[in-house]
Amino acid sequence: MEDKLIARLESAVARLEALSTGFTSRGATEIGGEAPLDPTIVAFDDLIGQYLGRVSSAAEKIGGQVLEVTKVLQEAFNVQRELLIKAKQTQKPDLKGLAEFLHPLHEVIMKANALTEGRRSDFFNHLKSAADSLSALAWIAYSGKECGMSMPIAHVEESWQMAEFYNNKILVEYKSKDPNHVEWAKAIKELYLPGLRDYVKSNYPLGPVWSPTGKPAAAPPKAPTAAAPAPPPPPPASLFSSESSQASSSRPKEGMAAVFQEISSGKPVTSGLRKVTDDMKTKNRSDRTGVVGASEKGRTSSPTFSKAGPPKLELQMGRKWVVENQIGKKQLIIDDCDAKQSVYVYGCKESVLQIQGKVNNITVDKCTKMGVVFTVLENAGCRSCL
Repeated sequence: MEDKLIARLESAVARLEALSTGFTSRGATEIGGEAPLDPTIVAFDDLIGQYLGRVSSAAEKIGGQVLEVTKVLQEAFNVQRELLIKAKQTQKPDLKGLAEFLHPLHEVIMKANALTEGRRSDFFNHLKSAADSLSALAWIAYSGKECGMSMPIAHVEESWQMAEFYNNKILVEYKSKDPNHVEWAKAIKELYLPGLRDYVKSNYPLGPVWSPTGKPAAAPPKAPTAAAPAPPPPPPASLFSSESSQASSSRPKEGMAAVFQEISSGKPVTSGLRKVTDDMKTKNRSDRTGVVGASEKGRTSSPTFSKAGPPKLELQMGRKWVVENQIGKKQLIIDDCDAKQSVYVYGCKESVLQIQGKVNNITVDKCTKMGVVFTVLENAGCRSCL
């Protein structure tokens, strides 16, 4: 009983600390005095106080880079709060207007991504876990079935999977070394699952709410005249990706980075998805890298899928990559693997998985139109997929 009371007291104190930053009063002054009284904004304040407060409390005990990236995490949630208030007073923008609307969130997430670049830190897993988790805040970019994104609740769940790989490393590394790091890792997961997921489920299951009678969204800046100086180059289109700008420039954009790039260009979001062409097939490639279909010609029965299971892309027990229930995902990527690990693909449909590294074996089970891109090693045998 005492433990529960203490937990409730700590949650209340954390919420007061979050509100004491002055953000709430600033938001009320800049955007409108009645907006913070909206139940959805009150619920978001509860989310910040209850869940983000725990992350901040643990980070204060750790200090250093962990505290630094946690402050960026706080800033990102505060920016999303501002956007939620602003959306209810703004007409629904077009694709270019949406990119301009999301620009403040883009700036904060780029700040988090920058902390993961350069010389690898002793707290790299903390930095990556926090930076990658911020892609979950992209649920606010959902504008309908044709936008190329999963619906908000599913997007939050799928986005956390990007960060969970590094978060699990923290739990393993500090399990018997420092309980503060373990508390930080557990708290940041609960911030998203169940925290942000349940908030979105209760308040915005179909995406952000726009005002039909509100003011128009800010228009993108006009093109400069001939006499005006040339503007600086645009920021890399990696709003919800932790990849560095150099890495992203050398290969196609992935995940939410690709979505935001399409939003910025004004073209349909799904038009940039890569498709398997003839020159990508194994028989036509000189480097022996190919796409292997998971289905066998001899099969006559159609596979079944797990309708209840959530999509997964995670490393289990440090040995086995599990890819399950992925539907229509063309850019699934495993890029942190080694030759001692295996890959198990189950219940996926119309998806493409890229394995960027060496693994022991690959198993594809009960999938339809599932492609796997991998590199065949010299003198390595290849067995049929089940």
